[in-house]
Amino acid sequence: MTPDIEKKLLLILRILRDSGQPMGARLIARRMADHGIPLSERMVRYHLELTDERGLTELAGQRDGRAITKRGIEEIGSARVRDKLSLAISRIETLAFRTTFDPKRKRGLVPVNISLISREKFRRAVDAMLPAFEAGLCVSGLVAVAKAGERLGETVIPEGKVGLATVCSIVVNGVLLKNGIPMDSKFGGIVQISRGEPLRFVELIHYSGSSLDPSEAFIRARMTSVRDVIDEGEGRILGNFREIPALSRDLTDRIVGDFRAAGINGVLAIGKVSEPVCEVPVDLNKVGMILIGGLNPVCCAQEAGIDVENLAMSAVIEFSELRPFQAAVKGRAG
Repeated sequence: MTPDIEKKLLLILRILRDSGQPMGARLIARRMADHGIPLSERMVRYHLELTDERGLTELAGQRDGRAITKRGIEEIGSARVRDKLSLAISRIETLAFRTTFDPKRKRGLVPVNISLISREKFRRAVDAMLPAFEAGLCVSGLVAVAKAGERLGETVIPEGKVGLATVCSIVVNGVLLKNGIPMDSKFGGIVQISRGEPLRFVELIHYSGSSLDPSEAFIRARMTSVRDVIDEGEGRILGNFREIPALSRDLTDRIVGDFRAAGINGVLAIGKVSEPVCEVPVDLNKVGMILIGGLNPVCCAQEAGIDVENLAMSAVIEFSELRPFQAAVKGRAG
């Protein structure tokens, strides 16, 4: 089987897994187009026959379409390493393309991270995360919350969990892209904060060499101290490094102003042309940007001893579905 077919089969399996329910060829074809792989409905049916033969999917009824099997889920987990490499940068590019958010009109699709929290521990997690939202250590104070069985984007929240969608810093990539400004996403890392200001990166993971979002890796390793930044102005938070063309600086500044008016504060720092920012060298005729990590509030829950499963850079949702944090979580715990 050719690498191209394997790649398409793997995407079909991921789409079925993320949907949480059977899907027909027409809907699968639409989702594949969203991921930048256009495939006709007829060709999707052909690929589904291949996954059926391998026991990765099964027919759930003529009208219901296909459902992924246990073996199919295992196949995703054991996919070839070369298919996983550069997945992080690919997800950034895909989500940036799918972003349609217009900060002036305050509408359109925005990229989000989805965090799954135990229902029994959700109230504690809310209490731990609230100070981070109040301190602005987030891309936006606007979130979406869903109970078990409900959806956040294409993700169905599993039993016993509460889902929290936080705005991802890729919203900056997406909006700049729609305004004709290319953004080079270099790496995600840990930013040291000193006296309330970003000082330098102390850890980093390049997107081009990682199948896992850097933020997920740093959270699992418990390498942040977001609560210390809130309480003392000293500590370590999640951040991301980008570069933009020098000629786009003025337009970028105007767009950042529009972001702030819409309740999005994802830009932590912007450097000068060809000069380092937070001790990171910048290419010639480029400007460095530090974007704050969207999962910083979730770090506070993790730092408080509450385990959270994070699906970073995982979906896009309508901006109109977002609510201020305290309003969104009200009545969702317990």
